[in-house]
Amino acid sequence: MSDPTPGYDPQNPQTRRYGQPPVPPAGAAPGQPPALPPTHDPRADFPEPQRTVSPADPRLTVEAGRFWAGAAATALVAALIGLIGVIVFERIFTIELVPPPDLFATGSQQAAWAIDGAILAILAAGLLHLLILSTPRPRAFFGWIMALVIVVIAVLPFAWTDDMTAAALSGLINLLIGIAVWSLLAGVAGRTIVRRPAV
Repeated sequence: MSDPTPGYDPQNPQTRRYGQPPVPPAGAAPGQPPALPPTHDPRADFPEPQRTVSPADPRLTVEAGRFWAGAAATALVAALIGLIGVIVFERIFTIELVPPPDLFATGSQQAAWAIDGAILAILAAGLLHLLILSTPRPRAFFGWIMALVIVVIAVLPFAWTDDMTAAALSGLINLLIGIAVWSLLAGVAGRTIVRRPAV
């Protein structure tokens, strides 16, 4: 006898009467529970990201010829700053200065300042070249080192004399030499650094 309820579906729990067992689907063995619908795996919605192998980190190197040509030009500029500073303050304004160490015993303040400025530029260039080849952020390290060196050479004349005017002007010359070396070598490095993939 058919159920008089309109829209009755034995498999639908919303239309099945209370207490009435579900009717197994056609073809199912007697006593076998109805097959459950396939469940959805939520992990399928979030697939594992693909792991890609990153290329080798680039290594920095220097175009040695152009770099050291720029270093030589920087040494010339540093020497000229020291030479002009002595001429202006001592020869024109007759202000006594505190000379830097005369490394080659020239007996001349002008020569001592020019030679020491050139030596500072060459040493700074060698340090920068070494930092480029060995450190991850060479220009940052070079900037910090040069800043500290400039502070030292700028205040060093105050430890050698009690004349504040002479110490201040000598420190000013040293300061100009240090800033010129720093800025010029930083520009040279920016033009001559080459990035090459690691082997």
